[in-house]
Amino acid sequence: MEASHMEQQTLRLQGCMYQYSRAIYRTLKDFIDPYADVQSRLASRRAVLLACEQTMERLAGDPLYFSKPDRALFQDIRRHFPITAQAHVAWTVNQGVAAAVTFIEEQIEAGALDGGVARCRATTRKGRPCQRTPLPERDYCPSHQHLEQRRVAA
Repeated sequence: MEASHMEQQTLRLQGCMYQYSRAIYRTLKDFIDPYADVQSRLASRRAVLLACEQTMERLAGDPLYFSKPDRALFQDIRRHFPITAQAHVAWTVNQGVAAAVTFIEEQIEAGALDGGVARCRATTRKGRPCQRTPLPERDYCPSHQHLEQRRVAA
C-alpha cells in the first residue's frame, strides 16, 4: 500500500510539473518568429515545447543541483523568437520557472520528494540542510528543536 501511495505522489508531482511547462509554452508559442515559413515555425514550436518539458523534468528530478533553470531554459529557446519578443520571453520564462521552483521547494519541505519523509528545516554549521527527521508534528529535529521554540516565542 505504501508503494502505491508513493507512485500516486510521483504521478501527481509529474502532472504538476507538466502544467508548468505547458503554461510557459502556451504563453510563448504565438511569439515564435512570425516571419518564418510554416515548417520552420512548427519545428520551432516543437523545440520550445521540448525545451520547456525537459527543463521541468530536470527540475523535478534533480532540484537541488539545477542551478539557474530559468537562465538555462531561456538560452535554449531564445533563438526561436525575434529580437522584439526577447524581453517578453525572458520575463515569461523567469516567472514560470520561479513558480515551478517555489512549488518544488514546498514539496521538498513537506517531504514529498524524499520518499515521503520530512526533513528538519534547520541548516548545519556548514550551511547544508539538516538531514534528520523532525519531531512529530514539528518542523525541527531534536538537535534543532530550540529554533522552533524561539520562533513560537517571537
